[in-house]
Amino acid sequence: MEVVTTILYFLITIVILVFVHEFGHFAAAKLCKMRVDKFYLFFDFFNLKIFKFVKGDTEYGLGVFPLGGYVKVAGMIDESMDKEFINQPPQPWEFRSKPVWQRMFVITAGVIMNTLLAFAIFYTINLAQGKTRMETSTIGYVAENSLASKFGIMPGDKIISVNGKKVEFWDEVRGDIFIESMGEDVTLRTSRSGVEKDIFLSKDNLRDLNERTLGIFPEKMVPEIQQVESTRPAGKLGLQKGDVITEANGIGIVHSQHFVDVIKSSPGKDISVKWMRGSNEMTGTVKPDADSTIGIAIGTYAGTVKTVNYNVISAIPQGFNDLWHYGVVLFVKSMWKIIKGDIAFSKAVGGPVKIAQYAGQSAEGGLLSFLGFMAMLSITLAIINILPFPALDGGHFMFLLYEGIFRKPVSHKIQIVVQNVGFLLLMAFMAFVVYNDIIHI
Repeated sequence: MEVVTTILYFLITIVILVFVHEFGHFAAAKLCKMRVDKFYLFFDFFNLKIFKFVKGDTEYGLGVFPLGGYVKVAGMIDESMDKEFINQPPQPWEFRSKPVWQRMFVITAGVIMNTLLAFAIFYTINLAQGKTRMETSTIGYVAENSLASKFGIMPGDKIISVNGKKVEFWDEVRGDIFIESMGEDVTLRTSRSGVEKDIFLSKDNLRDLNERTLGIFPEKMVPEIQQVESTRPAGKLGLQKGDVITEANGIGIVHSQHFVDVIKSSPGKDISVKWMRGSNEMTGTVKPDADSTIGIAIGTYAGTVKTVNYNVISAIPQGFNDLWHYGVVLFVKSMWKIIKGDIAFSKAVGGPVKIAQYAGQSAEGGLLSFLGFMAMLSITLAIINILPFPALDGGHFMFLLYEGIFRKPVSHKIQIVVQNVGFLLLMAFMAFVVYNDIIHI
């Protein structure tokens, strides 16, 4: 069932992002009175498609390969490799017969639409829930055999700063360690019983860093069940939303992550569980599936939460701020760290499998969490597409920029060669990404 839902959220994500991107090209071409020959979601390599239909001058269809999509504009050299029009006189409805500025508009319209989608999502999230911050930087649980446990970090330790930057909220702790310091050495200043101590974590220790491998989690995370899948082991046991886990295999559970770790360490083994439902204590036995899960979302923060609310006006600048920071800044920083070798390239890139995994994980956090993931992916797609690489929108834009500056187009032969080489390199890269996804499952 988990695989099915993961695939479903992947398809929802890809369909929306690809449709928005390609619709941008399509709408811009129509506005500039260009003829659109094809509008496809997904690729139809080897003429493999799920369906197609023709309306007016345009063939609409759904390809078999969920790696993107394309819009074929008449009179344009693109990945379709259509060259028949080259020896014919330009027609007024063709891409090549339009002014450079109109062609630039059509080429960049997909990127513009993905950027607008990301902004709209960030704006909606800020308007709907604002920004919430857990008002604590105190550690409530340290996972066994984690990196934190090896460095002597203990529950009750308070994190004062990360790489010299003062932190007051757990959201800052998480963001500064896992995002801002990605691929870098990390120095945590902690306080225990009033005694401060610096803990240095080298980037070599942090190459596979995530919250689970580091192993620190905030205090006051009550093991209260938030969601139960009725067909999974937890649902069959009778666990319900609102139940609070108190014991597992005779060990008291006071932190939600503790129970998660017990489950993760016991695939296929019976676990005796006690929980409270209101004032009633209940008991039972649950056996985790082979993937070490039982089908629940667990954990609620019982401490103070600071919420910043936005109205229809104030959500606008915050939406742009999120777009800039979570999209452009983090992408550029990540690329630079990959180039420097601080982040392994094979672990930094992700394809369909990773997207599916992250889509499913984000959906577990609710609709807004899923939308937030989609916004991040949308702006990333926009940035990648505008890079000056052949076969991408940015590659086409560079040809047009040359034409605009020197008042003459790049020859068709050069465009075709560059486009072909770029497309082959892009397909080889996609093959690597898919292979990389598979070997890291």
